[in-house]
Amino acid sequence: MTDNAPVAPGTPVPYDAVVLAGGGARRLGGADKPGLRVGGRALIDRVLAACADAGTTVVVADRRPTARPVCWAREEPPGAGPVAALEAGLRLTTAEHTVVLSADLPFLQPATLQRLLSALGETGADGALLADADGRDQPLVAAYRTAALRRELAALAAGPDGLVGLPLRRLTGALRLTRVPDPLASFDCDTWEDLVNARARIREHGHVLDEWISAVKNELGIDLDVDTGALLDLARDAAHSVARPAAPLTTFLVGYAAAQGKGGPEAVAEAARKAAALALRWEEESNGGGKESSGGGNSGGPSAPDAG
Repeated sequence: MTDNAPVAPGTPVPYDAVVLAGGGARRLGGADKPGLRVGGRALIDRVLAACADAGTTVVVADRRPTARPVCWAREEPPGAGPVAALEAGLRLTTAEHTVVLSADLPFLQPATLQRLLSALGETGADGALLADADGRDQPLVAAYRTAALRRELAALAAGPDGLVGLPLRRLTGALRLTRVPDPLASFDCDTWEDLVNARARIREHGHVLDEWISAVKNELGIDLDVDTGALLDLARDAAHSVARPAAPLTTFLVGYAAAQGKGGPEAVAEAARKAAALALRWEEESNGGGKESSGGGNSGGPSAPDAG
């Protein structure tokens, strides 16, 4: 496939990812920003989850534990700035497209990256980047043509001062860019106030359940997407038709049964369907339905003694 070859709508675009995680976090007093937690997960792990589809993921920073395996790189000298860090990470990539991310994006999603990659293909630009709520460019939440990045990095490296200390605008200013507005996905945690706001936001009604399920799956090492609505319906039916404590126990047993079988989303759905049907049968019995005929028209109590 050539660099500008069209991709069928809905087809995921292959890419590599470079995550810059070695900054000094001066506005956070030098705290370990990638390791700060939002929703029980380190910021860097949230970013790595968003780019899990990357062919190669390179993190430019000192090595640290991460939720999934990555390649590691370091700019020379350490602390030489984002342009030098990007160049170091790019050495380990091979895909035609590279997603470049900072390590402090609590609300980044895989769909956001595909939107950027689609915009890149549709416009023919060198890069597609997010714009924040104020319309400002976010070059560290962006998808680029790898060849364009390498071309401009080589030109900058040939300058009298090389890449050390260069701001990103020196690189992006030479590229043809398109913008994708997304105030939420572009939100980053530069200050303690940003961190507090991010932690509050994921507890809002529209986000808290998805955030919790993602955190639990990450903690347990589970990579499984299931119909959470069906499981919630099952819990409701078990609580209503049997007893309130039946809800968590039933959903646990459904998961256990699915794990003993194929273990995929289909196995969970089938086990949930069977358990929900059972709960409805319990409800029918408790409401007096489903009585079996005893024959001879006797519908209740003990049968009459044999007259002999």
